[in-house]
Amino acid sequence: MNNEQFSYNMGSRGYGISLSYEQYVSRTFRWMAVGLLLTFATALTVPSTPLFGMVYSMYLPLTIAELALVFVLGARVNSLQVNTARMLFVGYSVLNGLVLSIYFAMFDVRTLTMAFLASALYFGIMAMYGAKSSRNLLSWGPALSAALLSLIICGFVGTLFRIGFMTGMMYSAIGLGLFMLITARDMQMMQYNYRWFARDDAMLEKSAVFTALQLYLDFINIFMYVLRMFARRDDD
Repeated sequence: MNNEQFSYNMGSRGYGISLSYEQYVSRTFRWMAVGLLLTFATALTVPSTPLFGMVYSMYLPLTIAELALVFVLGARVNSLQVNTARMLFVGYSVLNGLVLSIYFAMFDVRTLTMAFLASALYFGIMAMYGAKSSRNLLSWGPALSAALLSLIICGFVGTLFRIGFMTGMMYSAIGLGLFMLITARDMQMMQYNYRWFARDDAMLEKSAVFTALQLYLDFINIFMYVLRMFARRDDD
């Protein structure tokens, strides 16, 4: 599969002559990198601007808007135009940067940098495992979804009742481990998506954007759990 070239209709879309699996992976990670760059640039710069007050006061509506964008991109990926999918992804990346700016304002650059480097290491290890493993990681889907739901419920309960240091560290460690596993599964899902859409140029383009969003969300969640662990360690 990796070496097989598929015809890639240029037509009026101008996507190129052909798209191998390696090119598809490269395109997916380029979109992921663009999303992370936009998010982190926004999150780092907004706290020093007057916009931060508006973001702080509208935290809940912005969070709801984030969820709505992810839902639209996921639910309508088949019917969206390629450029619309791209714009939604870019818009989500900036919007998420606005939301994360509230958290970034709480930490210095050194802590954020250390958390980013650690997250990149964890993400890279699991992405490599997912890409190289011969195990069927797609079968993990139901178990990972159930674990994620449980984590969300526990997080909600934790906001109602102040949790202790050890409990908080355990929660963050479990969240980190969970999204590392999800990263491995999403890497294998990327291979599945390529095989499924390889003969449909438009869907392959949209799949690259949507898969980039999934991996982007994996990285952001890994980063946030690492950051929480650093914060609890510093507060101890």
